[in-house]
Amino acid sequence: MTRITTPDGTPLSPLCFGCMQFGGKADQAASRAMYAACRAAGLNFFDTAYVYTDGVSEEWLGAFVKDERDKVVIASKADYKRGNSTDSITRSLEVSRARMGIDTIDIYYLHRWDDDTPLKESFKALAKAQKEGHIRHIGVSNFAAWQVMKAQAVAQAEGTRIDMIQPMYNLVKRQAEVELLPMCQSEDIAAVPYSPLGGGLLTGKYRAGGEGRITNDEMYSKRYAPEWMHNTAADVAYMANTIRMDPATLAVAWAARHPGVTAPIISARDAEQLAPSLAALDFKMDDALYARISALSPTPPPATDRLEEA
Repeated sequence: MTRITTPDGTPLSPLCFGCMQFGGKADQAASRAMYAACRAAGLNFFDTAYVYTDGVSEEWLGAFVKDERDKVVIASKADYKRGNSTDSITRSLEVSRARMGIDTIDIYYLHRWDDDTPLKESFKALAKAQKEGHIRHIGVSNFAAWQVMKAQAVAQAEGTRIDMIQPMYNLVKRQAEVELLPMCQSEDIAAVPYSPLGGGLLTGKYRAGGEGRITNDEMYSKRYAPEWMHNTAADVAYMANTIRMDPATLAVAWAARHPGVTAPIISARDAEQLAPSLAALDFKMDDALYARISALSPTPPPATDRLEEA
């Protein structure tokens, strides 16, 4: 069984912090405060990418971890804009390591599937980087289950394996439940899903007239456009209010509750906004509440048309 730990051997924390906002909506002071809040809460798992905020995310994360590098797990991703070729992987890995000032990236992802590059080329480059000590574990992000398993076969032929995947997953985006999460449970692959709050939808702020990614970013507004999603968010807010809890805490705890999930990726623009997500660490969701929340959105059908046998 693959056991991903910090360099000093500490198990992964049950939540991961996503550093996408470092250098974007979070200035350096706010970013440092969020890093400190995560460490104080016990988080030791931080996620970034080559493309985030033109490299500032990686630079600041590297600066924050400098004095405790062996105590944290750092994940980053290759430059998907240039594809998954040997040159792209090699160059982006070199740049990311330099930005963060570290020799080894603990988890290194292919950020997206690349139709134009043979998997053998991609995994040959990743296996080489792994053997050279530049990365510890290989991951893939935004892959379908069939793509993961196809890539896994190629990885094994190169003497390595995929240890982690990063899919989208939240109460209104549950497609990962059909094949990805069961695959992870079956094949010993860690699942670290992003967007447990659905771009802020599940915090309830948009129904209250607030602004955020869904109001300011066309991609997110399209992703979460269906009215039923907004109705579900309102139901989550109502349920959270009845048990005197922040909706964000409930939404993160729900995503973390699935047995196939290793650690949801939480994020924010400042420590105050981050606090409700961190609070999910201390909330133990029982089966009854999990079922009640799950019933607020459609369960995706199984991966078969023989529904009468499901």
